[in-house]
Amino acid sequence: MKKLREGVSTGSCMTGGAAAAALWLTTGKCPDVITVETPIGKTLYLDVIPKEKGICGIVKDAGDDPDVTNGSEVITSVKILPEDGEITFVGGDGIGTITQKGLKLPVGEPAINPVPRQMAEKALRKIIGNRGAVVTVSIPGGGELAKRTFNPRLGVLGGLSVLGTTGIVRPMSEEAMKDSLLVELDMYARQGHRSILFVLGTTGENALKARYGQFACVLQVSNYIGFMIEEAVERGFTDILIGGFVGKLVKVASGTMNTHSHVADGRLETICTHAALHGASREVIERIYSCVTTKAAMKIVEEEGLMDIWKDMAEKAALHCKKTAHEMAEVGIIFLDGDNQVLAESENVQEILPKVLRQQEE
Repeated sequence: MKKLREGVSTGSCMTGGAAAAALWLTTGKCPDVITVETPIGKTLYLDVIPKEKGICGIVKDAGDDPDVTNGSEVITSVKILPEDGEITFVGGDGIGTITQKGLKLPVGEPAINPVPRQMAEKALRKIIGNRGAVVTVSIPGGGELAKRTFNPRLGVLGGLSVLGTTGIVRPMSEEAMKDSLLVELDMYARQGHRSILFVLGTTGENALKARYGQFACVLQVSNYIGFMIEEAVERGFTDILIGGFVGKLVKVASGTMNTHSHVADGRLETICTHAALHGASREVIERIYSCVTTKAAMKIVEEEGLMDIWKDMAEKAALHCKKTAHEMAEVGIIFLDGDNQVLAESENVQEILPKVLRQQEE
């Protein structure tokens, strides 16, 4: 298997641009290549695009990671102040602004994360000593690119975030996906939320909002149901609703807590088991078992008058989730059908729902 190529974080691009701009101001010459020391001890060599004195660009290379900022130019300008002082950071074109509490920066600050700030300050101090400076970062087109990121959900508005805890970009892995989910979960926890709605994706989220109203605390957990339940409980959440297409969530009724197809399936086996428990004949069970899709099985279930099995499976799924939560949280399940209508829900949903909805009034 081909080894995926690592990339460079936007934080490293900003750091390199700031260092190159400062060297240009202090020596009169802009370097063609700038070195950046990353927090993990790896040295990067980045090509510099001179703009004008004190302003340098570096093109973001995300490696083999499907990063929306790949190929974008990170432009950094440096103004060195005459006296000793702090280095401050300003968000220019395409950089978002923090608008919600719970992130690592206060509301109103440009979305330039702490580690990139530390990297840039360390690089600049080697060049300008104790003098103060103003660093302005821009990513042209960042406003549009940000719409394809988690930023709007996190309350980072108007543009992208300058990110990077290691200085490099590792191609998106399961761990990287989980880490991105935990950023949002941490934000909600810091805001004091203790009830949350987990959805599998945008379609399910929109369907549940249309049915029940707005939720202040919603997180798209993809396939990582068990992982996110455990992490939510660890952060003090006590009430969790999980809603999504039955074709995915039916796996949870069998105790499968990662619903990705490469991990496990068992959908038809689970439906067959519950159909049998409700008195379905062998012929009906064989027909269900021979289905290629959950939707085809759902049609047979409806034709045979076995619709009560969905309620039973929702209850079973809720039970497995509560066990995953170590009995420390109440977990309710909402199954959606192929038309995004509520097919079934566990009995505790009506108890949990007001707690989740009530948070928008807090």
